[in-house]
Amino acid sequence: MSPRSSSDPTSDRIIAAATAEFARYGIAGARVERIAKAARTGKERVYAYFRSKEELYRFVAGRELAAMAEAVQLDPTDLPGYAGRIHDHAIHHPERHRLMMWGQLELPAGETPPDDPLQESLRRKIEQLRNAQDAGHLDPAWEPEDILVFVSQLALSWVGRTGLTPVGEERDAFLAARRAAIVAAVQRLFPTTASDTAPAAADS
Repeated sequence: MSPRSSSDPTSDRIIAAATAEFARYGIAGARVERIAKAARTGKERVYAYFRSKEELYRFVAGRELAAMAEAVQLDPTDLPGYAGRIHDHAIHHPERHRLMMWGQLELPAGETPPDDPLQESLRRKIEQLRNAQDAGHLDPAWEPEDILVFVSQLALSWVGRTGLTPVGEERDAFLAARRAAIVAAVQRLFPTTASDTAPAAADS
């Protein structure tokens, strides 16, 4: 039985428990026993849906990635705004960001399945950026892969910086200033082209 098509509430509990477990402990540190206990089921039930812990991680990470992509859609003609939205989403959903980072740290390089949702998402975004370059919206001197990585890294540069981020009343103002700095940095690297900012011509 696949949780992708099942309406069994047990599968929903397993996926929710696994998402929390992986976000907190990573892949190596996660325990199927804890996931099963939190889902109020047994290990054998978990393995009835997923053949391995890694397969379970890839599934929940794919779900979280889809949720992120839906909430923060790439606009190649407004990369500064896109970076600001990534920052906002990651600040409000730190557990989602941690979950994705564990995969980058722990999954073996070169063993990604061809239908991996993260790789598919990256391919789509790179193609969007390349099309924007072809249309004259982005400087073609940049490789689209570099654009995607640089924007993403700048957007996420303040996520998890707990040692530098104040708490209490100062936190919101501090993060707003950091967001403004991120947007300004991306704007300098990838400025909006004149064709994007010029007012539309009046109809004749």
